[in-house]
This record gives sequence, C-alpha cells and structure tokens, in this order.
Amino acid sequence: MTVENTVVYEVSGPRATITINDPERRNPMSTATMAGLAEATRDAIGDGDVRVIVYTGAGDRAFSSGGDLASGFVDEPVALHRERGALADLFRIMRSGGKPTIARVNGHALAGGFGLAVACDIVVCVDDAKLGVPEINVGLWPMMISAVLQRFSSRRMVLELMMTGRTIDPDEALAMGAISRVVTRDQLDPTVDALVEELASKSPAAMALGRSAFYEVEDLDFDTALDRLQAGLTAVAMTEDAREGVAAFLEKRTPRWSGR
Repeated sequence: MTVENTVVYEVSGPRATITINDPERRNPMSTATMAGLAEATRDAIGDGDVRVIVYTGAGDRAFSSGGDLASGFVDEPVALHRERGALADLFRIMRSGGKPTIARVNGHALAGGFGLAVACDIVVCVDDAKLGVPEINVGLWPMMISAVLQRFSSRRMVLELMMTGRTIDPDEALAMGAISRVVTRDQLDPTVDALVEELASKSPAAMALGRSAFYEVEDLDFDTALDRLQAGLTAVAMTEDAREGVAAFLEKRTPRWSGR
C-alpha cells in the first residue's frame, strides 16, 4: 500500500514497514513525504494486528538524506511553515503511539533523516553509513530534530555536530547514544527481523504502558518521576496480560497475550 508517492506502507504479520521510496535522490524528506510518513504511522498504530513499526529507506545507499532542498525549501519559508509541522507531528505520533519502533538504517542518515532514525526506540545501522546534521553548511539549522537528539545523545556532542556540520560514523554515533546497534550489511535484515520477532512476542499492554511511562518521566524531577512510575506499575499490574503472564510463568507455559 502506497500512502504518498515517496512513502510505501506494508504490513506483514505483526510488522508494519514504512519506507521512504526515492532511492535515486537518496530518499529526501519533502513536506509531502513527512506528511506521508505521519499518515502511514497513524495507520500502523490503528491496526490491531501490527505490533512493531519499522522505518527504512529504499535502496542501499541512504536511509534518508534529510530535507528535500530541491523542493523549494527556502523559496516560501513562511508559506511552508505549517507544512513543515508534519515532521513535528510525526515525532509526536511515534512517541505517543504505544507501539515499539525500529529504524532500519540501510545507508546514510543525515539531517532530518538522522532525526527520524534517532526518534525510533531502537536504531540498527549498517557499519558503512554516514550520519550527522550538516544543515549549518547550507545556512540552515536542525531545529525540530534538536528535541529528539538532545534526549538520546550527549548534549555537548550534539551541539558540536550541529555547529560544525561534520558527519560521523556509526561507531561514534553508538558511543554518543544516538543509535543502538552497528551491524554489517549482511546482518542488517536478520538483526531487524530478530528484533521484530522478540518485540512482537511481548505483552502489547505492558509494552504500551511501559513505553509510555519511560518517555513521560524523562523530563520530570526524581520524586515526580517515582510517583508517576509507581502509578504506572499499578496500571500494568491491573491488566489481563499481567495476570496471564504471571499464571503462565507459574504454570511453566507460553503466555497467551490478549493486549488488555
């Protein structure tokens, strides 16, 4: 199913794959593409059969090269202000959707493409990719993705990258906390497939509640966070999945999740 000309949405079993499909131009993110990504993400969240959402880019050169500078990016900066909000909408939907997200980084991830990857819960990156936020080199600044990068990586390192525009390799990105795993190309799909299978095997109720609590407390003070997490534990304990999981553990059998 194609959501927008450069966004392809596919469901296979418990997995929804959302692909930026413009490999000849290294999968840039136009305002229309960002809106398509948000629409596809809404579809995945609303599909009860989907347990894991995977984002990737078509081809083997790039996950995404970032904003589409050839699409009149600076020609009508004020007129396009509302359309650019599609990226902020996408990040909000990904964060609040209740379903785990994986970035399958199959090549270079730059600017907004790097932000999209880091916005995912788990980021699996090929070892020959180039990563970074080079917007300063064309007189721009990585604005909205700052909200993502500051939360997952060293703030000092993120600011350096933004000010210099230099690209980094996956090992450096791993060290600064921007990505989760670095793999060879032949291990990319097996690694992502194994993660999808692992995540899909967990309680959907516990996953949604726990993932939401994890993100909700990141900006809270210590005492407030503990109060929120205590309430969260009670909420999880009240689910049917919690009762089923404990029963299955005691009976030494595989749990049968209801997602409630």
